[in-house]
Amino acid sequence: MTLQRRQFLHLAASVAAWSAAPRNVFAQSYPTRPVTMVVPFPAAGPADVLARILSEPIRASLGQPVVIENISGAAGSIAVGRVARAAPDGYTIILGNLGTHVVNGSIYSLQYDLVKDFEPICMLPTNYQLLIARSGVPANDLKELISWLKANASKITIGTAGPGAPSHLTAVYFQKALGAQFQLVPYRGTPQVLADLIAGQIDLVFDQASSALPLARSGKVRTYGVTALQRLATAPDIPTLHEGGLPNFQASYWFGLWAPKGTPANVVARLNAAAVAALSDPAVSKRLSDLGAVLPRPDQLKPEALGALQRSEIERWAPIIRAANIKGK
Repeated sequence: MTLQRRQFLHLAASVAAWSAAPRNVFAQSYPTRPVTMVVPFPAAGPADVLARILSEPIRASLGQPVVIENISGAAGSIAVGRVARAAPDGYTIILGNLGTHVVNGSIYSLQYDLVKDFEPICMLPTNYQLLIARSGVPANDLKELISWLKANASKITIGTAGPGAPSHLTAVYFQKALGAQFQLVPYRGTPQVLADLIAGQIDLVFDQASSALPLARSGKVRTYGVTALQRLATAPDIPTLHEGGLPNFQASYWFGLWAPKGTPANVVARLNAAAVAALSDPAVSKRLSDLGAVLPRPDQLKPEALGALQRSEIERWAPIIRAANIKGK
């Protein structure tokens, strides 16, 4: 080998090592500045409540602030797209759910791939929903409500947080179970839906227990059941829709954390450890349970488990969405 060739190879190896070094050093020292957790829905909604409960214990684990950034619109697809294009450095992550990371792929023409463009970090709690109504609805239980709905189907309004949102999917499911069609009214987010429900502008909403339970307990709305097959431990007085007259009616919606594709594996592991520690904190788990959330089992907390769940849910929901002809707006 000539001297010139040896010098060239030595230089090339040095450049490659130099290029890799900053990334390795970065990953090992992560984090050195605040982490932004994007929430793809307005403030005060179920996703935002969850993010704010988790942000403090995650901050304690990471040793850096966790900044919540709410970016709403298009059922969360705008925010998810922004994170897909973010630098894969662990400083921008997203708290999404069944709607943002499964359903939106079937109702929108997305400029990103929900599976290929993200790194799963950790599964978060699952929420069931409550069927709640404006205080003036003239029904004392689910059976009376069903009779009233069928007698006034053309006039009934059900608010949703937008096409493909959990509240929308359950409303479609509810219509099918009753064999009736109602007016589904889309909103920009859950807080706006609930505000109009309390004001009496719409009749019904399927809202996640985390935000619906406080309203139910305050008496601001009427409550007709939970979408679980068993009563919630934190709300044993609220019957299930299954026992109230809709056999096997069930709808649950899970949350998760994702980072942009290409985020270093040890950064993902660091974020996963922080999320797991937060969920394991007794005060956090009690607060979430009090809101009706069901925490993941230990075997569901690995990044791979969230990825597997996401892929299986895409396979499950895609044909249902196509059959219902649900389209994003």
